[in-house]
Amino acid sequence: MKVTPFDPLDDLIIVPARVDGPNGSLRARLALDTGSSETVVKAELIDMLGYSPRDGEAMTTVRAAVGKEHGYTLKVERFVALGYTVADFRLHVFDLPDGFGIDGLIGLSYLRQFNYQVRSAEGRLLVERTTG
Repeated sequence: MKVTPFDPLDDLIIVPARVDGPNGSLRARLALDTGSSETVVKAELIDMLGYSPRDGEAMTTVRAAVGKEHGYTLKVERFVALGYTVADFRLHVFDLPDGFGIDGLIGLSYLRQFNYQVRSAEGRLLVERTTG
């Protein structure tokens, strides 16, 4: 089991992540979002890694409380978060609103691979990979 700390006083559960691409690796600050079906990273970070929409698999539209956002899906070389690494991981890429101080969201597309427990008062996420 891996333990990931977070600030229990923050408005969001923010955890560190790393995304690898053709130009190297970049660290990201992602909000844990069990209400998001997909794991999302902002386009600016993906661009810096050397990817472009031409590398994407499909164009997408995400419906959010503030309207529709257009983006695309993309498989990145590696995605690292919550103590685990996944190769060839599919992300949704689109622009996020400014002001939250995050680079994206960890959604169910990543979380489904794990059993996890949010210990809010302690500021800890307990995560273990599921088998099968």
